[in-house]
Amino acid sequence: MKVTALAPAMGAEVTNVDLSAAYDDGLIAELRAVWLEYQMIVIRGQHITPAQQLAFASAIGEPDIYPFLTGLDGFPMITEVLKKENEKVNFGGIWHSDTTYQKCPPMATLLYAKELPPLGGDTLFASQYDAYEQLSDSLRAVLDGLWAVNAAGKKRVASTRSERLKDSGSGVDPDALVGIHPVVRTHPETGRKALFVNAAHTVAFDGWSEEESRGLLDYLFTHQISPEFQCRLRWKVGDVAFWDNRCVQHYPLNDYHGYRRLLHRITLKGDAPV
Repeated sequence: MKVTALAPAMGAEVTNVDLSAAYDDGLIAELRAVWLEYQMIVIRGQHITPAQQLAFASAIGEPDIYPFLTGLDGFPMITEVLKKENEKVNFGGIWHSDTTYQKCPPMATLLYAKELPPLGGDTLFASQYDAYEQLSDSLRAVLDGLWAVNAAGKKRVASTRSERLKDSGSGVDPDALVGIHPVVRTHPETGRKALFVNAAHTVAFDGWSEEESRGLLDYLFTHQISPEFQCRLRWKVGDVAFWDNRCVQHYPLNDYHGYRRLLHRITLKGDAPV
């Protein structure tokens, strides 16, 4: 296994691994250690079936069902991240952490690249460890005591689901999903603190009105995606990427109109943020 860093802040490329072949607990432990260190890793050059993708995800954590979309036939925990040639909006096309409106947001997200445009369709990631650590001591002291309300129905992110809900929606009401989490969460495995708000789902600080919350939240939303916290993943067909949703935000770029892009997604169950 060869590991190559993608950017100073986070992210690594892994080569010389075959997820279609037999692998043991030692390889999984090694991959998990690299993932915890780099926060997002991409394993290049894979040729795997849905069953093999699910088996690998199950070795890393416990797969979960995405609330809004139905999964593949026979594999309900694998959902399509799809933008068709005639569509203008891409799924999840806003900076976010996945499904923070759940009481226990996912530990990780795993994507397998099936079809890609000839150019574009990259994904940006931002380390929320760095985002927290680069705040002033005084602001960190304020944020350490705050909790935030996260909602599934926030307008900007809801619009990115609209096309997929038409053809594969599960019928779940977005307004029924609200999670209240600490603004700064402590990672349960590394012990590091990470900023845990995001523009897609965070509505207000708990106990504050949306108007009272807006100024500070807008500052944090801008700060936490600073370029120096980021890495950029240039996808190749056959890539398997997974990232730590507890300390990473991501943003799929929507710069490939007229082309089809398809990835298979699995989320892994997490615990209640603390």
